[in-house]
Amino acid sequence: MSDADAPLLDAVRTNCRISDARHARELTLCTYLLAMRDAYRWEHGLDAEAPLPPASLGAWVAEREAQWDALEGADYVALPVGDVTVGPFDADAVNRALTPRGQVYAAGIGRFGKPQFFLGELLRDERRDGLRVLVAGREWARDLAPAPAALRADTVVVRQDALRRWLRGKIEVWAHRRAEGPLARALAAYGIHDSPRPALERMVATETEALILHEIGEHRAGGELGPDWPAMLAELADRRAELFARAVRDHLADCLVTLPALLAQGDEASLHFWFGNLEGVRRELAPRLVAAGGAFAEGDRGQALRLAVNFGGAHWHRVAAAVLALHREHGAESAAAIARYGESPAARW
Repeated sequence: MSDADAPLLDAVRTNCRISDARHARELTLCTYLLAMRDAYRWEHGLDAEAPLPPASLGAWVAEREAQWDALEGADYVALPVGDVTVGPFDADAVNRALTPRGQVYAAGIGRFGKPQFFLGELLRDERRDGLRVLVAGREWARDLAPAPAALRADTVVVRQDALRRWLRGKIEVWAHRRAEGPLARALAAYGIHDSPRPALERMVATETEALILHEIGEHRAGGELGPDWPAMLAELADRRAELFARAVRDHLADCLVTLPALLAQGDEASLHFWFGNLEGVRRELAPRLVAAGGAFAEGDRGQALRLAVNFGGAHWHRVAAAVLALHREHGAESAAAIARYGESPAARW
């Protein structure tokens, strides 16, 4: 970035720090430590394989936490864009100025109500299924634990630097355990054992497409669920309820778009990776998909998965409708009822 961009960069970084000051300590201890290690590496330009100097890392963490203490309660700042100032969540207005210069900005509300901001290099600006798709490369400003992809209104943003770091983390965790399963099959299919760096770049390119497909599915699912869904999600104060609701929409999006597209493409590596990333609440809700993944690994060429996807879309739509009905019935107090429903057999497929 040029010197003329320095005020904008400073403002975005300030908002990233304010977001972290408000929400970073809500992370579980394990997630927090991993996120801080990743943030240290990112700020210092270190590869994932580079050893972390304990003294320097400890001093950096202490300094960052002191900055958060000073920013706690601060308001997000407006962004200087050319001769005007723009609200920090008005990404469209910012990008009207930035994308012609090969830069991209994104802002929105992530999981558990945490705002996320980033400013980076624009690699691609294209149209897919009526949506604008922005693919970013290196990043100059980001907050803690960034999401590799997000949908904001009619714009999909994929952050390849965040994706690359997330993939490295998955590979690192797997390397410690060497467990058999879909992730091991995905890594083998990508050739990660023979040529790690080229294989990682192949993963970034292929999984960028998978993320775009998922966000297209999110947009289609959002159109089917209507405006009541984001309103409901914004009111959920219970983490179990929010994780369940997000998992339902994720499954609906993948049954509508992601999985049919990957099956049609015959992309075995990406399908294995999808199953390798089927974790937590999403996995608990989808025993048929888990079973279909086992059949796929045994060589059924996706037949069980096609059946699960064909019938799964209707199931997730019914579950989402039930969640919305609970919210209409209980309003702001619906979180407990939604969480209980998420643990019932009726929610599973």
